[in-house]
Amino acid sequence: MRIDLHTHSTASDGTDTPAELVRHAAAAGLDVVALTDHDTTRGHAEAIAALPQGLTLVTGAELSCRIDGVGLHMLAYLFDPDEPALAAERELVRDDRVPRARAMVGKLQELGVPVTWEQVARIAGDGSVGRPHVAEALVELGVVADVSGAFTPQWLADGGRAYVEKHELDPFDAIRLVKAAGGVTVFAHPLAVKRGEVVPEAAIARLAEAGLDGIEVDHMDHDEATRARLRGLAKELGLLTTGSSDYHGTRKTCALGEYTTDPEIYGEITRRATGAFPVPGTGGTA
Repeated sequence: MRIDLHTHSTASDGTDTPAELVRHAAAAGLDVVALTDHDTTRGHAEAIAALPQGLTLVTGAELSCRIDGVGLHMLAYLFDPDEPALAAERELVRDDRVPRARAMVGKLQELGVPVTWEQVARIAGDGSVGRPHVAEALVELGVVADVSGAFTPQWLADGGRAYVEKHELDPFDAIRLVKAAGGVTVFAHPLAVKRGEVVPEAAIARLAEAGLDGIEVDHMDHDEATRARLRGLAKELGLLTTGSSDYHGTRKTCALGEYTTDPEIYGEITRRATGAFPVPGTGGTA
């Protein structure tokens, strides 16, 4: 089985619609794909309607969190999307995205970049607007060569000249809320140092004590030494280890299925989940 547990669609900051994403996942030879858009589940219905036969969809979301001043992303799988407390927190994060993006545009304009809110809104379309959409605007304007080039201290990285904070969950609250909604939590790309400051291992241990289920190990932002380090940490803390592409369509260079999760780990994730169940494809037409 080929299992990719971290992808994004146009419901957040990917370039494939949810329907396109599941069709592309099937074409890439995946057996299981998780749709984990940022702080939203609104792409799930379209993905399920289009789900090809032979492909299973894991519903989820990537939750924006912050601990001790450091941002982190928490992958949440197979939770009940209608559970009120978790739904309310996701809504708070989403509601903060537009004013935050507008504020980043304002900072960039002060720095002499001729970006406009209309340009960013056009790029975001119906998705939950975020930094990748602002980054793409910088690419369009020729300010940076690619989206990753915008995530530097000069521009949009945490603490960068045009960075603006947003509402984010405390990760301990995120774990508690996801578990209360019957879901499973995995810390996404925990040592992706190229993105900026990362959470120390002592904090990961605290999250494990609080009920964190796993950490994402095999990821494009982790080199071999980092993966080995994370596997050792996971063994020490009793955490599951996953692998995923973090696919964003054409917005990033990674391909669907570039990194995958062991079927036994996937089986354990589904065993622990009680809020929702993986959806088998029946030959969608949407």
